[in-house]
Amino acid sequence: MYAAIGLLLAAIATEVASTAALPRTRGFRDPQWTVFVIAGYSVSIWLLALVVRHMPVSTAYAIWAGLGTAAVAVIGVLWLGESLNPMKVAALGMIITGVVVLNLQGAH
Repeated sequence: MYAAIGLLLAAIATEVASTAALPRTRGFRDPQWTVFVIAGYSVSIWLLALVVRHMPVSTAYAIWAGLGTAAVAVIGVLWLGESLNPMKVAALGMIITGVVVLNLQGAH
């Protein structure tokens, strides 16, 4: 199970890096960044496919999507010049809470 969690974290990191790089593709007109993003998404989905052999797809996908969304939001604020307001903080908190609750339910 620990290997699946490690693969899931790698899938999340790859997806987050690809999403953060999307603006650099300039609408998929920059070939190098376009290849990076498409390859990153492909690797992320492949890793997620490996993970769902060892845990329920509903749990794996919820963690992948939830933590990925939260991480992209944080990266957007820290490095991409996006704003942070109380509503965004609350929404991120709800995402993280949802992921924790799903993990606790999956453990039983």
